[in-house]
Amino acid sequence: MHFWIQYLRTKKTDRAYYKQLCNILGFAPGHLNLYTTALSHRSVKESADENNERLEYLGDAILSGIVADYLFKRYPYKGEGFLTEMRSKMVNRQTLNEIAVKMGLKKVTLFNKSDSSLKISQIFGNTLEALVGAIYLDKGYDRTKHWVYERIVNPHLFIEDLEMLEINHKNKLYGWANKNGKALEFETLDEKMENGRRLFRIGAVVDGELIAEGKAYNKKDASQIAAQIAVEKLGISS
Repeated sequence: MHFWIQYLRTKKTDRAYYKQLCNILGFAPGHLNLYTTALSHRSVKESADENNERLEYLGDAILSGIVADYLFKRYPYKGEGFLTEMRSKMVNRQTLNEIAVKMGLKKVTLFNKSDSSLKISQIFGNTLEALVGAIYLDKGYDRTKHWVYERIVNPHLFIEDLEMLEINHKNKLYGWANKNGKALEFETLDEKMENGRRLFRIGAVVDGELIAEGKAYNKKDASQIAAQIAVEKLGISS
């Protein structure tokens, strides 16, 4: 009943769009404005309260937490390094973008279609994160967690295959640096005791410029995290 009330209140020209959104979500939005914002790229909405960047920030944290919880419970005897790498495989920008396109978000995302670079960019993965943020604000954590399992993890992320997938972000970053004549170093920016353990902050430095930072309880994991962030920031695909 709620769906039809919302549907009938929607302008006739927007009803097809609304139905498409409901099909993607699997439920009727409680606060439609949240989802409209989540699907609006800054190329068409400049104001921070109208585009999806704030929701993307929130959704990124929520999604990362849900996946971390999922992996923590699935692998009770695995160490931090394994869990961090598995999470990286599941929620990296390229993976999320591919999932978003498969889900149909490219069709409902509002962006400047005259900008050809946006059509092949990873804005749809960002939109997926914003959508998670919208669902969280609209439906709460438990419903969001269920949605992530049902719509992202189970149909798109094949855990056994991901276990076998080797991702070494440092090697990828070194390969890019060598190919482009860049000087790459990983520097220890800070180390301190936290919760009885030594926490390391490692920076990925390219040509003397700090590109990304990673934190972990050992240098290897911290540098891999820094490398992953640098790879995503620099748009390195292979």
